[in-house]
Amino acid sequence: MSNINLAIIYYSSTGTNYQMAKWAEAAAKESGAEVKLVKAEELAPQAAIESNPAWKKHYEETRDVPVAALDDLEWADAYIFSIPTRFGNLPAQMKQFLDTTGGLWFQGKLANKVVSGMSSASNSHGGQEQTILALYTTMMHWGAIIAAPGYTDQSAFASGGNPYGTSVTVDQEGNMVEDVQEAVKHQARRTIEVAGWVKAGMK
Repeated sequence: MSNINLAIIYYSSTGTNYQMAKWAEAAAKESGAEVKLVKAEELAPQAAIESNPAWKKHYEETRDVPVAALDDLEWADAYIFSIPTRFGNLPAQMKQFLDTTGGLWFQGKLANKVVSGMSSASNSHGGQEQTILALYTTMMHWGAIIAAPGYTDQSAFASGGNPYGTSVTVDQEGNMVEDVQEAVKHQARRTIEVAGWVKAGMK
């Protein structure tokens, strides 16, 4: 699937979703896709970032990661989003970026893109599934094609069994509770595979 352009768009305050995005990037590149890994722009005040050592550390370590732009959405055939939950919804940073896409949507440039979502929370019922479903609501408005992982690979069971998209629980020390690396990589490969089918069918 070397002809697939994949944009991996994430938001991460302390690094969990950045790590998931990096795993997805590795699998996608191994599959032959052209990949852009970009982040939603940080909107939190500097004082809030400074007040949390893990947040400050991650913010400084990822300064060089490009900020997501509308051009990335237009360029890509497929998207993978990775985001933490905020009360069962998208973090404001990602929502703000999605709210800027009206022009592309109006021109039909977001239709038929293949999309898949991943999420995290600090407890096992903290809204991971609902966050992915909230993301997919926007994608349905775009006319995008959702490539949920479902139970298409055994890695889904080892990672907690979320069929909507890989999700992970993060403990108070910032460690991932479930082993989700293989599930993330499978989800990336599946997204690229479905995007290949769609792109071939549209020719």
